[in-house]
Amino acid sequence: MEDARILVVDDAIFMRKLLGNTLKELGYSNIEYARDGFEAIKKAEEIQPHVITLDVSMPGMDGLEAIDKILKVSAKSKIVMVSAVKSQQVINSAIARGAADYIPKPFSKREIENSMKKLL
Repeated sequence: MEDARILVVDDAIFMRKLLGNTLKELGYSNIEYARDGFEAIKKAEEIQPHVITLDVSMPGMDGLEAIDKILKVSAKSKIVMVSAVKSQQVINSAIARGAADYIPKPFSKREIENSMKKLL
């Protein structure tokens, strides 16, 4: 678990910290952060994360648009959408573009744990 590389992408610093702290409580320590889709693509290419948590609603480039670009530079990364957007259309679009899981905000520690166990 400790060697799993995880990239947390969210425009809200509070959410990045909350998700990062939740992952740390679950035993993950190799965690990087990005503020938006552009930074996520750059970091994904650099660190080749095993799992990327990705918000949908972000300025500049939203999470849905970022999925395609991230998977081009880090094809083996598993993307988990973590978003307050609960539209079935958005969820279906995320999965169709390559997301492996979708967790609604607010999330529970158990939801994050189950998703990580499934993907790692």
